[in-house]
Amino acid sequence: MLRSIKNLQRFSVSATDGPIGHVDALYFDDERWTVRYLVVDTASWRLGRLVLVSPRAIRHIDWSARTVALSITRDQVRNSPDIDTRRPVSRQHEAEFLRYYHYPHYWGTPGWTIGGLEELRAEEKANAAEDSHLRSTREVLGSHVHALDGELGHVDDFLVDDESWAIRDVVVDTNNWWFGRKVLVAPESIHEVKWPDRKVFVALPRRSVKHGPPYEADASIEQQWEADHDAHHRRADTEFPAQKDRHSSA
Repeated sequence: MLRSIKNLQRFSVSATDGPIGHVDALYFDDERWTVRYLVVDTASWRLGRLVLVSPRAIRHIDWSARTVALSITRDQVRNSPDIDTRRPVSRQHEAEFLRYYHYPHYWGTPGWTIGGLEELRAEEKANAAEDSHLRSTREVLGSHVHALDGELGHVDDFLVDDESWAIRDVVVDTNNWWFGRKVLVAPESIHEVKWPDRKVFVALPRRSVKHGPPYEADASIEQQWEADHDAHHRRADTEFPAQKDRHSSA
């Protein structure tokens, strides 16, 4: 089912042996448009820092009770690598975090053992200065969205698949252009992102987005607007094929 990322913020988070805090933000990969980490504020637990939690560690989410249950312990969280989430997370820091929890990395050669430890560390060193393409939802929300022929509005939310954690849609608030209607834009339609300038560029004309599916924050109609959304963008892809070489500017 599709879920609102903005709604997930402030959910309470518990380890197997007690509460640890609440969801402060999420990090997503802007190349594959997939959520990679939850950022958990542990102030209420007195750990006093923001920590990363992988979706791999999520045992269950109760969407009505607004709680996230993890499969890891408080000690594991307490002893996890200290990563400054107020700054961009480097590939090197990601590798350290994933190695601590024995998770496979999701970039380059899959797995931790292929080629041996020395080769792996050489790969990590080579990637240390590379942009990890992780973006915080707190930083991205509010970014201006531009169509081929003018401004559309701003990023209001993201809709994520609660099983795969793939971002299926970007919710765009068109308040500055079209009576405040919220519309859905598929990540596949985004051909360029300039994060420092907080600008997102969509390879569609405004009229195509205008006649697309509206966003209604009501899970009961999810299947209806999702079907409309898919049909609309299939038509849009035929009329206005999106550029396949989209990229993000760090």
